[in-house]
Amino acid sequence: MKRESSSGSSASEDSSYLEEEVNVDSDDDSNYLEGGNSDANVFSGEGQSPRQGYTLLREEEIGQLQEDDIAGVSTVLSISKSAACFLLCHFSWRVNRLKDEWFSDEDKVREAAGLLRKPVFLHRLGSVNCGICFDDYDYSCDELAGGTIFSAACGHPFCKDCWTGYISTSINDGPGCLMLRCPEPSCSAAVDRDLIRNVLKNQHDHEIERYKRYLLRSYVEKHKQMKWCPAPDCEYAVKVFDEDLTGNGSCYDVSCICSNSFCWNCVEEVHSPVQCDTVGKWIMKNKDDSQNAQWIVVNTKPCPKCKTPIEKNNGCNHMRCSPPCGHHFCWLCLGPLGCKCNSFNRAANQNAKKEESQSERERKRLKMSLERYNHYYVRWANNQASKKKAVESLRKAQTVHIVKLASKPIPFLTKTNDFEFIMEAWKQIIECRQVIKWTYAYGYYIPEENKYDKKRQLFEYLQGQAEHSLERLHQCAETEMIEFVKDWAPLEKFPDFRLKLIQLTNVTGTYFKKLVTALENGLSEVETS
Repeated sequence: MKRESSSGSSASEDSSYLEEEVNVDSDDDSNYLEGGNSDANVFSGEGQSPRQGYTLLREEEIGQLQEDDIAGVSTVLSISKSAACFLLCHFSWRVNRLKDEWFSDEDKVREAAGLLRKPVFLHRLGSVNCGICFDDYDYSCDELAGGTIFSAACGHPFCKDCWTGYISTSINDGPGCLMLRCPEPSCSAAVDRDLIRNVLKNQHDHEIERYKRYLLRSYVEKHKQMKWCPAPDCEYAVKVFDEDLTGNGSCYDVSCICSNSFCWNCVEEVHSPVQCDTVGKWIMKNKDDSQNAQWIVVNTKPCPKCKTPIEKNNGCNHMRCSPPCGHHFCWLCLGPLGCKCNSFNRAANQNAKKEESQSERERKRLKMSLERYNHYYVRWANNQASKKKAVESLRKAQTVHIVKLASKPIPFLTKTNDFEFIMEAWKQIIECRQVIKWTYAYGYYIPEENKYDKKRQLFEYLQGQAEHSLERLHQCAETEMIEFVKDWAPLEKFPDFRLKLIQLTNVTGTYFKKLVTALENGLSEVETS
């Protein structure tokens, strides 16, 4: 997709810029993308490694971190690990907050979490009645036989079958089982993980695994510096080292081992240089049904009789509503037939001067608003499609085109690794498509007031320059390379093609760095007047 910039810059100007950038060190371009990830953000900073500032954790590593926190709290507070686990769930895994409140007022924490110092119901030897099914059990014999009566710290007795049904239902209902309380309605004693394991072991291993899964996921989801990778079926989590990154609203891109890249703060796809709040508004707008309602208002008029929306796509102004209504009316004034504006005399229509009604002015305003939204949305969606196509082209270049080129007698280029510059060009294209896509969301939210005209002009100029450079790179990487793959161009010219592609890759990267930097700074080069 090619877009003219508002500056009206010519191709000769761009050529001179290309000549100035010929000597750009190709090592700078190696910082754009490491590890072969086609979605990683190359504009995050010079010399910054994609993995710098965060680490990727497997589920086993997350589980170990979780157990370390539980063991640490258990030791410091002198309580069991099971009780420490329940307390940490209650405090959303905020270890320091738990310790502070515990040493400030231990009784208050115990009461809120349901950790009792001593039972409120004492068992008596002999017959014990289950509080749910009301069956009697011999308490002493059952204890020796392995336990049929179980109770939380409160001491309220319930049989194993009733406990099993209660706990299994809670686990099947979702993560709420992590904060399970005693079945006794008047009791808030905690049902910790040791009791859950003892009740469900041997016969309900599936529920135990689900409980462990909820426990593990809660540790990540409540952790301020840890988030799951949002890619389907990915079991990795990302942990950032800098706590200041959390909740600051700025874009911080991370890449998972599964090749998925996303913004740390909003967990959406990478969207540099657009802020997370703008991305959220744009996504919600694209899903909002108000655009459909707006289209109906702009492109239809209600039948004066039955109020059904009617679209006029051609023909005269004599309208007839579809059955069963069948009402005849004038499209212009919605009045009955016989009005001047509905005359079949064309001259009368041209000479009729009608005052614009309030509803018509509102219709025109909505139409302009809808056209403006469509302008940005179509280009946003086109660049998304172009990026997907570029990803496919990258895979094809790697598996087909480079293999064919390596088999040809090209001087000094005989190995597959010698054609890495082609891969770098496609990675740059994919990267830039992602950036240019989100610049259209940025442009949509630039205010329409006159005082923002200079910012809008600068934005369109930088965007146009970057898009023009991207299109030249795309054409060179796709069209000109195919000529060599299919022997349409002499191999003697391949070194010139190689130099041109490397130069265009560097120049395009420079243009996009300028664009990203300017947008991240709020186009501060110009002031609103």
